[in-house]
Amino acid sequence: MSNQTEAVSSDEKKMLRSIFFRSFTVFAPFNYAKQGGSGFCYAMMPFINKYYDTKEDRIAALKRHITWYNATSNVGTFIMGLAASMEKENSEKPDFNADSINTVKASLMGPFSGIGDTLFWGVLRVVAAGIAMTFGEQGNPLAPLIFLLVYNVPSMVTRWYLTKFGFSVGAKYIEELYASGMISVLTKAASILGLVMIGGMTANNVSFQSKLNFNLGGGQELVVQDVLDQIFVGIVPILFTVLCFWLLSKKKMNFALLIALVVVLGILLSLFGIA
Repeated sequence: MSNQTEAVSSDEKKMLRSIFFRSFTVFAPFNYAKQGGSGFCYAMMPFINKYYDTKEDRIAALKRHITWYNATSNVGTFIMGLAASMEKENSEKPDFNADSINTVKASLMGPFSGIGDTLFWGVLRVVAAGIAMTFGEQGNPLAPLIFLLVYNVPSMVTRWYLTKFGFSVGAKYIEELYASGMISVLTKAASILGLVMIGGMTANNVSFQSKLNFNLGGGQELVVQDVLDQIFVGIVPILFTVLCFWLLSKKKMNFALLIALVVVLGILLSLFGIA
């Protein structure tokens, strides 16, 4: 570990400081399509510009990191440091699998978010608020400042050391994955995890309930929603989600336009009594 740390050059230390400061803005350009992807890409830019000489390689690296990203920012700097280390490996080794960079990112988002949310949002924030409220009840005007210090000092220290740690262990971690053959397993596992997440989010966030009923005579009625549920529960939401993904793959379609079309479709379905 110490050898890895000593191998970090002065230029790399400067770029790691850049990641640290840019991590505070990772969710500033937040949007529902990429979450913090744009902010993550912004944090990676110093490394991308340093390690890649050609315009094509830089564009490819930017495309890798502007994809969907969501991890607790207090601990997400480890992922940033590790991704930067992997970009360095990719620029130096022709046989490096660039797809593994996003695979590793995807595999770490969930665990680090679970740890970060618990420690910083669930514990430290509550403790900081409790200490500050004690001073506030006594009429101490420094209560807000105490809250900010108790919460942000550990957060900043964690951000900085995880940035360095992620970059320092990155090369060794990647080499071990390749040597053991685990990188292919990790890639497949991350792909499966991504599909599971999409399925879960679709089930929770996309809903469709048809209001169409047809009188068949003789007191019998055909309820369209019951027919759909008999075929496959949630078949319309999943097909609609797949359609949206397919539309987003087209160059003429963007996320804002797709949202507008979905809103218009929802209004029309409601007006015509379909859903």
